[in-house]
Amino acid sequence: AFGSSYGILKPFIGNFDLAFLRGISVHDLSPYYISKSQPTADGGQVGTIPHIIFVLFQCKFAVITPALIIGAFAERISFKGFILFSLIWAIIVYNPVAHWVWSADGWLYKLGALDFAGGTVVHVNAGIAALVTAILIGKRKDYRNVAIPPHNIPFVVIGASLLWFGWFGFNAGSGLAADGLAANAFLVTHTAAAAAAATWGILEWILHGRPSTIGIATGAVAGLVAITPAAGFVGTFGSLLIGFGVSVICYYFVGVVKPYFGYDDSLDAFGVHGIGGLWGAIATGIFVTPTVQGAYSGLITGNPKQVLIQLAAVGATIIYSAIMTFIIFKIIDKTIGIRVSPKEEALGLDYSMHKEEAYSYID
Repeated sequence: AFGSSYGILKPFIGNFDLAFLRGISVHDLSPYYISKSQPTADGGQVGTIPHIIFVLFQCKFAVITPALIIGAFAERISFKGFILFSLIWAIIVYNPVAHWVWSADGWLYKLGALDFAGGTVVHVNAGIAALVTAILIGKRKDYRNVAIPPHNIPFVVIGASLLWFGWFGFNAGSGLAADGLAANAFLVTHTAAAAAAATWGILEWILHGRPSTIGIATGAVAGLVAITPAAGFVGTFGSLLIGFGVSVICYYFVGVVKPYFGYDDSLDAFGVHGIGGLWGAIATGIFVTPTVQGAYSGLITGNPKQVLIQLAAVGATIIYSAIMTFIIFKIIDKTIGIRVSPKEEALGLDYSMHKEEAYSYID
C-alpha cells in the first residue's frame, strides 16, 4: 500500500520492498505517512514516528476493513470461505485503494482527494463489497425482509460504546502526533457521533412514536463512519452537519431502500458503512476549512472543485471494489464453495462449523 513501484504501476500499487519489515530497524522513522513527514534537503522525506508503530497502526485499518464486510453475510458463509475471501480481498482490493489515496505516489492523492482516516479506503470500500457479497450469497433461509430483533440489546450498547471510544484512536490517531490536529479530530469525532445518534433517535420518534436503543446506537456508528474522512479537515460546526446528514441518509437506506430491494445485509454494512462513508467523503469536500489545515479548502470556503475531486475518489473506489469483489467471490465459490449448506445454516454456524455454542444450558 505504501511502498513505491516503478513505471505505469506507480500510481496504482506499491511493491514488496518492505515486506516483513525487510531492511527496517527499530529506530527507523517512517516516511510513508506523507502528511506527517518532513522534507529533507535532497528531496526525500523523513518521518516523525517509528516505522514499526506506523506498521501496527496501518495494520488495524487493513484488518478492520474486510472485517466490516462480514456483517453483510453473517450466518451464511463457511469459515474457510470467509478466511480465504478476507485474505484475498485485503491484498487485491484494500491495498491498492489505500495506495491510491494515502501513498504520495497514489493517483487519487495526487489528484487532491482528502481522506483523513479512511472514509473511502475503509468504509466506502467495505460497504460496496458488503452489498455485492450480500446479493451474491443470497438471503438467509428464514429472512423475511423485516427487521430481526437483536437477541441482546445490552450487548449492542456495549459494542457501540466500545466502538465510539475506540474510534478516537482511529481518527485522532491518524494525526500521528499529539498536536492540535489530533485534538480537533478527537473533538469532531465525538460531536459528529453525538449529532448522528440524536438525529436517528429523533427520526424514530417522529416516524414511529418512540426512539430505540438500537436506532441510537446505529446512528452513533453512522456518525463515526461519516466523520472518518473529514476528521482532520473540518471544524465543530461542519461535524455537526455531517452527523445530522448521515443519519437522515443512512436511515433512508436502512429503512426504505433495503426493504424495497430485499437484499439481506444482516448488519447493514452497506447502509451504514458504505452510505455513511460516501456521504462523509463528499461532505469533506463541502465543509473542509483552512482554519483546521490551512492548505485545504472546500465548497463553503470557495473551492467547489474539491467536491468534484471527492466524487471522483468515491466513484473510483465504488467501481474497483464492486468489480474485484465480484470476481473474488465467484472464484472462491466455484473452487472451495462459500455458502454453508441449508442443514449447517439451520443448526447455526457456531455449532455446525466449530461444534461450539454461545450459551450452554444445564437441564
